[in-house]
Amino acid sequence: MTAALPPLRQIPISEAARLTPPKLRIKTDDDVACWRDTRGYHDYGLFLRRLNESVVGYFLPYSSPSMTQATTSILSMLDKLDSWINEIPPLPTPQRFGNLAFRTWGKKLEDNVDSLLTSLLPSEFAASIPLISPYLVTSFGSFTRMDYGTGHETSFALFLLCLTLIRFFEPLPEQERDLVLVVFLRYLRLCWRLQDVYRLEPAGSHGVWGLDDYSFLSYIFGSAQLRESDISVTTILRRPLPPTNLYFLSISRIHEVKTGPFHEHSSQLYNIATGVPRWAKVNSGLFKMYEAGTLGRSPGQTSRSPTYSFGRPYGMGHYFFRSDET
Repeated sequence: MTAALPPLRQIPISEAARLTPPKLRIKTDDDVACWRDTRGYHDYGLFLRRLNESVVGYFLPYSSPSMTQATTSILSMLDKLDSWINEIPPLPTPQRFGNLAFRTWGKKLEDNVDSLLTSLLPSEFAASIPLISPYLVTSFGSFTRMDYGTGHETSFALFLLCLTLIRFFEPLPEQERDLVLVVFLRYLRLCWRLQDVYRLEPAGSHGVWGLDDYSFLSYIFGSAQLRESDISVTTILRRPLPPTNLYFLSISRIHEVKTGPFHEHSSQLYNIATGVPRWAKVNSGLFKMYEAGTLGRSPGQTSRSPTYSFGRPYGMGHYFFRSDET
């Protein structure tokens, strides 16, 4: 239960106002080692585990009994970003991956991020905007490489963490559940649309050696939803899957974008389905895999193993804390 986890710290806006914006700092293995000793790394790990615990036993579709204005506002922001796709259609260029219109969409996000956050946040949070805007900008893919991966997904999770540290969101089970089953789900659907319309390439994909070409957190949260259920892990091998949790939704998404035998193009997920007997073990194992494979490797490091880099987030190692904080 979430109550058994430590509370998430609060960063007063008065303190945030004195900090410098985050910069890209994780470039080498030594940088990764330094980052793992920071308060920021431990904040993020605690935040994910609190989100994870908040959704155990809750299924989709989920109707929040007490949705806050903060949740409603961030959904409106994501809806607006989605509407930009209609305004910026893909260019009729014969490219297999990365339609150039995605750069136009990304430029619009970069140009309007401050106004988006000004509309999202009450005026008392204004000092935090330069500190959190880089995470929002990098949450949807690389506008240079025209790709998307788990590093960009992590940037969005860090964006939500920053909003919780300053208490735009409260770290309460009900609001944490909304962050996963309402906000993150909306973000996921937006990213799926961006990938489809602009044909984004997977960032750092290693094919069958990866869990998923684009995402990871949806599998962690989805396995948490199923953790206390009597549904067999092997259920994912039987189609169609009901859209009752993020794990099943993500598997169904794979079937939409890939062809061929599941055990060939998604061997990691197949091995989990056939070799892990309980969702609780799936959930704990995916946390370890995420920490080692997404958070624990430098951008250029690759390995043909379940713990290689799935894509790199921007600036994960330095946010909302002083340069001398460890």
